[in-house]
Amino acid sequence: MEPVIRNPDFELYDNVGRDAEQIAAARLGIATHDDLLRWAKRDAEAFLTEHPLPSEPMPAPDPAPYLAALAAATTTAHASAITQHLLDAAQPALHAVSDILAAIARWDDRHRNAEPGTPPKMLMEAASRSLSVLGLADAADLALLRAEYDPAPPPPPAKKRAASNLPPTPPSTPPAGPAPGR
Repeated sequence: MEPVIRNPDFELYDNVGRDAEQIAAARLGIATHDDLLRWAKRDAEAFLTEHPLPSEPMPAPDPAPYLAALAAATTTAHASAITQHLLDAAQPALHAVSDILAAIARWDDRHRNAEPGTPPKMLMEAASRSLSVLGLADAADLALLRAEYDPAPPPPPAKKRAASNLPPTPPSTPPAGPAPGR
């Protein structure tokens, strides 16, 4: 019997139950996303025992009142009020996320000489983008308001003033001197 020549292009590989990332990682000989997280979790167990972190997600604002108000909104001012209240409610959580991501990026002074595209710079960008959500939503809201109110709307009609002790304004006086000729 002749020896079988093995060609990697024709090797049988059992991909049953694997996702595309696992198949690509096996082919390239690299770790998957889940592998990396699993190994880091294993290596951080003792650390997390000493420094427990919350396991519950951060509280999110209840969307029901915002959506109910939006369903009842009939003007740009109504939609703006909803937007501004939502941004005010979300701002503390987004600032906290941004601050934590920036602190992680600065950890061990790795960010000081980091090149663009490296993990510290990516974390700093993520911190910035988490706040840009607020800025972008606020800019959109102001653009809607500008479209509605710019130029400024006419002031409300003036109410009749009560009689004052001042004399009435004199009628306009014609110019003094001879009348212009033809």
